[in-house]
Amino acid sequence: MNLSFNFFNWLPLLVIPTNEPTQKYKTHDYSQFITGRDYVFESINQGIEGQMTGVGKGIQPCDYIILRRGAELTKYQVEAIDYYADPPDMWMALLKKVIDNS
Repeated sequence: MNLSFNFFNWLPLLVIPTNEPTQKYKTHDYSQFITGRDYVFESINQGIEGQMTGVGKGIQPCDYIILRRGAELTKYQVEAIDYYADPPDMWMALLKKVIDNS
């Protein structure tokens, strides 16, 4: 009977890949919508933050929203969002501007 221990025989058992789904946040493009008609955006803290009321389903905290401010596209991350009871696809969200360091 051979009781020798070989670490490499156990290695595949120790390195088990986890199949946990990675959280991927969605990006919602509102750049083609018209401010004041399709959504309302109120700038806070010189545009670093904002409060937005809009319509759309499936927007969650940490998702991204792209808005057009003049000719420039600005990306915001949803800090918090609350959906209205009626209509159920209307929401109000607190947004924070995404600073692109590239």
